[in-house]
Amino acid sequence: MADTENVSGVEIQLDNVTKRYPGSREPAVRDVTMTIPAGKIVILVGPSGCGKTTTMRMINRLIEPSSGTITIGGEDALRLNADTLRRKVGYAIQQAGLFPHFTVAQNISVVPGLLGWERGRINDRVDEMMDLVGLDPAQYRDRFPRQLSGGQQQRVGVARALAADPPVLLMDEPFGAVDPITRGNLQDELLRLQTDLRKTIVFVTHDFDEAVKLGDKIAVLGDQSTIQQYDTPEAILANPANDMVAGFVGAGASLKQLTLLRVRDVDYEDIALTAPADESPATLRQRMIEQNRTYALVLDQRRRPLRWVHVRALSTASSLTGAGTPVGDSVSTQSTLHDALEAILAEGGHAVVTGTRGEYVGMIDITTVTDTIKQLREEHEAGSAAS
Repeated sequence: MADTENVSGVEIQLDNVTKRYPGSREPAVRDVTMTIPAGKIVILVGPSGCGKTTTMRMINRLIEPSSGTITIGGEDALRLNADTLRRKVGYAIQQAGLFPHFTVAQNISVVPGLLGWERGRINDRVDEMMDLVGLDPAQYRDRFPRQLSGGQQQRVGVARALAADPPVLLMDEPFGAVDPITRGNLQDELLRLQTDLRKTIVFVTHDFDEAVKLGDKIAVLGDQSTIQQYDTPEAILANPANDMVAGFVGAGASLKQLTLLRVRDVDYEDIALTAPADESPATLRQRMIEQNRTYALVLDQRRRPLRWVHVRALSTASSLTGAGTPVGDSVSTQSTLHDALEAILAEGGHAVVTGTRGEYVGMIDITTVTDTIKQLREEHEAGSAAS
């Protein structure tokens, strides 16, 4: 993929950006200078209180800088009307920040409504965004936030932030309040979306593993948002700039390479026998007997995995939609091998792999991951011996 092809994001430049609060001797953020490339995910990571959220919020002027300049796509952000600026910059936060008395559709349509879009265009956009983040509009459009799980609320928050198609998306610990499995799924979803959308995304986290998984570049920040290192995840893992960065990388840097490798980078196999949900149980049972298969994977009309069904269950089943058991943990081609390992262990040796639209593409097993870990360790040891 060409770097400039289909990029909808724009470059952001911060030059000597400082934030001083009245009554404080030291600035909260001191002289931050960095270029955030168009269409890339840049992660701001650092300890609590280092100023990373303040730095990010100055980009859309939720916090006004005391000095310095910020340009977004060549425009001086400090000269724009603040409301105009914020409508060009999507914003997703922890706990989703949804309006509780608005339905899902009303939440997503807030910014397009403020921009004066026609009702028909807004309705089409709501359905498009819900489909994009994996929520069926027919099922979820009229629900209220309290009727959604934490992961579903975060998906709505991302859909709302992207609804007016802004070139820039700011994300402040957006997945910090959900359980680890949901968090991994949401991270995969963001990477899938970014493959299509190519926005400029600035993402704040205190979790270095999350930074390595999501970031095209990572800025490791110290006190007052001073940049300790700003580079690719691979470069930071291989060569931390100082003791503070090394402390953040932590132990097991070689195993963190599992967070750099994606499922798409390894050879997984298409070994499952699949069946459309509208196939008759008798027909599927006959196919399974002929192919000597014990289990089959039932797919919906868009080839998304639904259920595992045992051949024995088919003799009494009236349809495939309720037969068997739902698919548990699956991984996408965007998932890291670390995520894949967790899913494989949870599923008993194999995990379903889905593509960029949630469609079934294959299976990955424990041997594939352990062989990759072994190879990484051997390469790491050989590299250490050589140096």
